[in-house]
Amino acid sequence: MDPRNLTRVSEFHLLGLSDKPELQPILFGLFLCMYLITVMGNLLIILAVGSDARLHTPMYFFISNLSLVDIGFTSTTIPKMLVNIQSQSKVITYAGCITQMYFFMLFALLDDFILTVMAYDRFVAICHPLHYTVIMNPRLCGLLLLVSFIMSALESLLQCLMVLRLSFCTDLEIPHFFCELNQMTQLACSDNFLNNIVIYLATVLLGGCPLTGILYSYSKIVSSIRAIPSAQGKYKAFSTCASHLLVVSLFYGTTLGVYLSSAGTHTSKSNATCSVMYTVVTPMLNPFIYSLRNKDIKGALRRFFRWQVNKG
Repeated sequence: MDPRNLTRVSEFHLLGLSDKPELQPILFGLFLCMYLITVMGNLLIILAVGSDARLHTPMYFFISNLSLVDIGFTSTTIPKMLVNIQSQSKVITYAGCITQMYFFMLFALLDDFILTVMAYDRFVAICHPLHYTVIMNPRLCGLLLLVSFIMSALESLLQCLMVLRLSFCTDLEIPHFFCELNQMTQLACSDNFLNNIVIYLATVLLGGCPLTGILYSYSKIVSSIRAIPSAQGKYKAFSTCASHLLVVSLFYGTTLGVYLSSAGTHTSKSNATCSVMYTVVTPMLNPFIYSLRNKDIKGALRRFFRWQVNKG
């Protein structure tokens, strides 16, 4: 590629989910409602855990942090999308695109690692119940969360630095509603072979290893549950990890579904539409899964609002 044909870009254009004018008000209202439900639902989870001392346990500590990460996850992409629809502009600055990409990857990886840590927590609770409080002590919980954050931050920084080394031509249209790493890499006019290698290695290591850890934990959990003699005991043990298992299935199912389908169809527009499942729908459903199936969280919320009413 002739260096004279390369430009120092200042902005990109996010094409969004649709270019039809009549659909823009519908998309704006739909995503605004979904975003507000996501934020309010996850804030209620954080509020319930923080206000009730009975929920100050490792499991609820990780649930509240997962809710906080989900708020950041959706806040990275949806507000910019809503602003673009409202202003009828598709522009995002180069610095804004890199920043959005960094925080999107940061929160996505944190989601992945926290779900893995939660699987380990359930493994210890069911397979080693007598040593649970000793193993899952506050220091270990904080350390696991800190390590997850550091690994996510370093990986996101690495990917962004790899994108910064790329040069772009005049085609600066991203067929997505946010700055997605693969789309950015494909837009580059310079050689992106090294970038693709780093992306694939990161996907295998930071995606495959946590998934392997979750599957291993649940294989041990299933073995322990099968060894419980009473049906009531089996149900009680399984109910403690059913919500987490459902969230894991949603997160990995939608993510793998999007990337496998996009690899098969190679349609950027359909890839952007399918991405809504794991970027918006899954974080919105997580609070409902943890609250509707959890008597402790529902009880904590009832006590909090009852206390607020009595105080008022």
